[in-house]
Amino acid sequence: MRWLLPVLAAAWAVTAAYHTLKPMPPGTRIASPTFNVADDEVRFLYDITAGDGPGPRRIEQQIFDAVFTVIDHARDFIVLDFFLINDDRGALGARVAPHRALSSELFDRLLARKRAVPGLRVLLVTDPINDAYGGAPADGLHRLREAGIDVAVTRLGALRDSNPLYSGFYRLFVGWWAGDGNGYGWLPNPLDDGPERVTLRSWLALLNFKANHRKVIAADDGEGGRVAIVTSGNPHDASSAHSNVALEVRGPIVDEIDDSELAIARFSGWEGALRPPRMVRDTGAGELQVQYLTEGAIAEATLAAIERTAAGDGIDVAMFYLSDRPHVTALAAAARRGVDVRIILDPNKDAFGHVKDGVPNRPVAVELLRLSENRAQVRWYRTHGEQFHVKLLAVRSGERLWLTLGSANLTRRNIADYNLEANLAVTAPAQGALAHAVRRWFDTLWRNDIGDGLEYTADFAAYEDPSRFRYWRYRIMEATGLSTF
Repeated sequence: MRWLLPVLAAAWAVTAAYHTLKPMPPGTRIASPTFNVADDEVRFLYDITAGDGPGPRRIEQQIFDAVFTVIDHARDFIVLDFFLINDDRGALGARVAPHRALSSELFDRLLARKRAVPGLRVLLVTDPINDAYGGAPADGLHRLREAGIDVAVTRLGALRDSNPLYSGFYRLFVGWWAGDGNGYGWLPNPLDDGPERVTLRSWLALLNFKANHRKVIAADDGEGGRVAIVTSGNPHDASSAHSNVALEVRGPIVDEIDDSELAIARFSGWEGALRPPRMVRDTGAGELQVQYLTEGAIAEATLAAIERTAAGDGIDVAMFYLSDRPHVTALAAAARRGVDVRIILDPNKDAFGHVKDGVPNRPVAVELLRLSENRAQVRWYRTHGEQFHVKLLAVRSGERLWLTLGSANLTRRNIADYNLEANLAVTAPAQGALAHAVRRWFDTLWRNDIGDGLEYTADFAAYEDPSRFRYWRYRIMEATGLSTF
């Protein structure tokens, strides 16, 4: 025992260090070439849920209607990558909220299009969370496979470990026997409060807190072109009432998305054939510049955009989770320079029927105001069971707007090369249609001025939380990866 315990501890430490720092797998950390596109080739989409108490809500959903239109027009290929795609509805209390059966709608749409166009090649890349890491077989994915649609479940072990203290132990002592489970278990499903039971293996895999968190669809448009939608939303029943945003883009940048997704599918064991003919890689002559960003490339681009700002510029942030230390300090520094920094945050109190205590956003918001000398402005989205699931950052500078949105929260796990994430970045004229649409959406939420009597956001004081305990808990959770954010 005198030598065995030190050897095991050393093996644990070496395993944890290697899998935290190892090379990224193919298809990850992408910063694509920049493509020039016309104003009508990029479209801003959003889902909004708002309303107080038991009265009527405003529910406006654009994103998955656009996704279904992409599916309905495809004739050659469709590539999808969605983190959550199942009919779980969370805790029993969440079932009273309005829900849309998004997962079934998506499955049915794909199956109908495959029947209508038998030669259509379809690949769905997804995360093992949808079958509870092998503990609860997913009927929807089974239906797709039976219809000849390829499904690739991401091999998360190829990714770096964001939670090394646990994942080092898991890889040494658990992962080699955990396997995929057999669908028969005795523990409650961590994702749904129903009668279904999952295996211990499912819970042990879940505690690695890692994911393919992307949310994209790319396809041909049925007329020889390409179209893609990159979003913060999941086709997930329990998420169907969330507020989200998306960009629809056309042109050769879609090939960059395809290349990344096919690489992820291949390192996850997919051996199919789906290679759509590439478009001519013409940088184009439009007024908008579009770029595809994933993983750590998102952090590089967002920090560079924030740090370039000067007095008189503006930064608008709408975010489900904001906790990444470099971004917190960069936003505060920008506000001190005289940049108009406006931030809308989810209050982190609603999680599929469970009540949370506001970590990390509430302690981060207090720190932001302190570091910025009260120059940054923070408002809270008024959620009522659902989430403000948006991930958007926009920088206004002179006559240009730089915008990025997609799956990536501004957290260490999302943008430090751990999770798989996907964003689009667009540079657009400040007076153009895209910039106008984004600004109008943000201003409506910020000012509560749409005229329908609803309050979308609340003042900072509504969820101000000066608790030092929760602040240091957030700091420890962010630094170690012992968290879900």
